[in-house]
Amino acid sequence: MHQGKTAAARRSSWSARLLALAVLLAGAALWSAPALGADGPPLKGQFADRFEMPDQPRPAPEVTFKTRDGETVRLADFKGQVVLLNFWATWCAPCVEEMPTLDGLQHALGGEAFQVLAVSQERGGLSTVEPFLREELNLRDLDIYLDSDGALAQAFGLRGLPTTYLLNARGQVVGGLEGAADWNSDAARALMQHYIDQGREAGVIETGG
Repeated sequence: MHQGKTAAARRSSWSARLLALAVLLAGAALWSAPALGADGPPLKGQFADRFEMPDQPRPAPEVTFKTRDGETVRLADFKGQVVLLNFWATWCAPCVEEMPTLDGLQHALGGEAFQVLAVSQERGGLSTVEPFLREELNLRDLDIYLDSDGALAQAFGLRGLPTTYLLNARGQVVGGLEGAADWNSDAARALMQHYIDQGREAGVIETGG
């Protein structure tokens, strides 16, 4: 009984944060086309209880972050792809635990239709993140993105790491999850594929992407 209340409180808190994100972005322009995800995605395994969704997709914050090469980008630059946005840091044990699964997901599905954006919160920047990913964890498929000043994390109202959001191909936030997860599981791949397929059906993702 106590566990049920705790889970309910967690879901309520997460939903409140998504609502707060919507309020924060109330002035942003919404897509006039019908929202993707209307049929509801398959939520299986760990995602059945932990993946939280707003009533309607929300616009993503227009906050900049950096690529490995120092280029300034926004989430809007990735419209046309389904994006799994993961906030992490080298000092976060659960982040490190799930990082190989994010790399595996990127290896399996990454391309013109889908991309994992693993955005580091490391204040040490590239000099800390790159050797950690490439040498210590031996990960090759994830690109490096940096939010060293925490601006993007603050725009999303993060409470802790890791936190992961899913954006549809129109660049809208369709859900999220706090804590580590197996992102290379069949359940995770099915969730990503659902939004990839919807993006293609809506003409937002090119059929061959």
